[in-house]
Amino acid sequence: MSEDLRPPLTTTTSLWPAAAVLALAVLVLGSFMLVNVIASPRVQTTSTTLPVVVGGLGLATASPARALCTATNAVPANVASGIVAPLHTTVAHGGHIVNQGAGDFDCVEPFTTTNATAGALLNFFDGQLSVRGWNLFSKGSSTGTPQSLFQKAGSDGFYWIIGITVTAARHDSTSWTFRLYQNSETI
Repeated sequence: MSEDLRPPLTTTTSLWPAAAVLALAVLVLGSFMLVNVIASPRVQTTSTTLPVVVGGLGLATASPARALCTATNAVPANVASGIVAPLHTTVAHGGHIVNQGAGDFDCVEPFTTTNATAGALLNFFDGQLSVRGWNLFSKGSSTGTPQSLFQKAGSDGFYWIIGITVTAARHDSTSWTFRLYQNSETI
């Protein structure tokens, strides 16, 4: 039995199935891109409105602390926007800029606000600073006086702290201290 040895059968390999898969992938990708362009609305810029609390303290148009704390131009613009004060606020006595190891900048200024309770004063700062990007991270102090501490990352690479401490509350006014300092830790 001798059989003639035949060469193996050869089939031609076609690239058409691979090309069809590639064409389908390009078609699906193109359709998703088209849907994305059609369905994605243009970005609308909205302005952030500052809170107006009915029955709360009003915002003074010019903060008395801004003049002292921004005099050295050491405060970044995104931090300076947090230097606010309620209406009927006056400087109790001269503030000062010191360096007490908290960082490179430390501004302290005492104020008195008439027709304001300690709670209304702290609520004013809670509302005003939160919409300006400040995070409330502490309420109350170790001495038991009403206090709020807010923190924000400055555009200079450092964290900044605003502290509002009520020093005395009378029936017709509240005395408090505004403190702005640069934290020694970087972002």
